[in-house]
Amino acid sequence: MSTYSATLVWERPAGTVFKDNKYSRAHEWRFDGGTVVPASSSPKVVPLPLSREDAVDPEEAFVASLSSCHMLFFLSYAARAGFVIDRYEDEALGETGKNADGVVAMTKVKLRPRIKWVDNPPSASQLEELHHRSHHSCYIANSVKTEVTIEPR
Repeated sequence: MSTYSATLVWERPAGTVFKDNKYSRAHEWRFDGGTVVPASSSPKVVPLPLSREDAVDPEEAFVASLSSCHMLFFLSYAARAGFVIDRYEDEALGETGKNADGVVAMTKVKLRPRIKWVDNPPSASQLEELHHRSHHSCYIANSVKTEVTIEPR
């Protein structure tokens, strides 16, 4: 098995009181290879200017990780089946709400992939099977309680 790491860095801006809870939630995610991603709380959760609108928030990252994992398996299974894809675009949507325990959680994620095929696209049943296998193999989806649905567009 493999291990993965990310480093999160937040620093209190100079002059910020902190105890009044009016501090910036902006921070960075640092990954191996040198990638640094600006991150913040969602402005839907912590209002501006305490959040950073142009940064990735944990909710968006959660949805993106599910979408990315599904796509990577999908591309692999499609290639093995002899299909050629020029473009895969997924406008994934996540929905928060109260879960069975009555606490706020990401309760649903809808993957909505649009795929541009070259030459012979798969039949409807082959496409369904590719998505089924991809979802079943996605260890991110297998790691969460969130309902994940796939709606090809």
